[in-house]
Amino acid sequence: MRFRILSAVVGIGLSALAGAAWASMDAEASAVCEACHEEHKLQMAGHKHSVAADARTPTCVSCHGPSEKHPEDPGAVKPDRRFKGANALRGNDASATCLACHEKDAKRTLWATSTHPSADVGCTSCHRVHVHSDPLLAKTSQPTVCYSCHQEQRTRVNLASRHPVAEGKMTCSDCHSVHGSAGPKLMKRDSTNDTCYLCHAEKRGPYVHPHPEATEDCATCHNPHGSSVAAMLKARPPILCQQCHTPHVAGGVGALGGQPGVFPPPVAGQYQSEVTATSSGKNTVNIWQGRSCLNCHTQVHGSNNPASGVPLGNPTPQYLFR
Repeated sequence: MRFRILSAVVGIGLSALAGAAWASMDAEASAVCEACHEEHKLQMAGHKHSVAADARTPTCVSCHGPSEKHPEDPGAVKPDRRFKGANALRGNDASATCLACHEKDAKRTLWATSTHPSADVGCTSCHRVHVHSDPLLAKTSQPTVCYSCHQEQRTRVNLASRHPVAEGKMTCSDCHSVHGSAGPKLMKRDSTNDTCYLCHAEKRGPYVHPHPEATEDCATCHNPHGSSVAAMLKARPPILCQQCHTPHVAGGVGALGGQPGVFPPPVAGQYQSEVTATSSGKNTVNIWQGRSCLNCHTQVHGSNNPASGVPLGNPTPQYLFR
């Protein structure tokens, strides 16, 4: 037993010495790189890859390979691994170099499920290393990096109704987990709704009378990247609501042209609008003007109204009245 323990201790010690020896060799090789590429060393002064006191800090060799012949003739022989320019590594090959260290991080556990590697978008397609600070890690500059591919989202976040991305109060990674996710569209949580609830907790419920569409997917009604309609809705009510719901016709006053009460154009025998002070609230004015359907159905995300219905003098609660 003692011999086994002693062997284990010796093995660990030798491994540590070997690791230190390799690190020393890499540092010496990197010193040769810095003799010519001193500007990169200065540019990386504030980068996490330049923390000398951290044993995990990579060297030039860690990323670019030994490149032993490169110093002899830099113009003709390039580094073993290049990430930009001619003969650069493809996206997934470049990522493999980064993941040699970074795959130990739980945030990159689901990298293989991300749409980025399937599109051959690698780490260096988005991240910059030879800089003082990576723009992708700053909330104000991160969206600009994402917009280089996601052009539609660039347009939408500048529409009238949007999240405060342009103001720097939100950024793409507040909702999306770009390194992989179990949810749709690389959401940070397992569903779109669970991701939205991180900020919009008041919409979570549970409700006595839920709105099924709102419970299933917020994006059924909302465009989270921005819209020209208030509340980031995909269309203006009642157009949006009528994609699922049949318009009202009640009390002799309808909601669509040709139904009783809609004026103009009048239906046969109708010479003026039937919307009066005593007509039903389900009329063309309430449905097509103001807050439209929300003039009455105020609790569109769900209602906790305990009323049992008309016998008690209250509207039927499952219709999402207040």
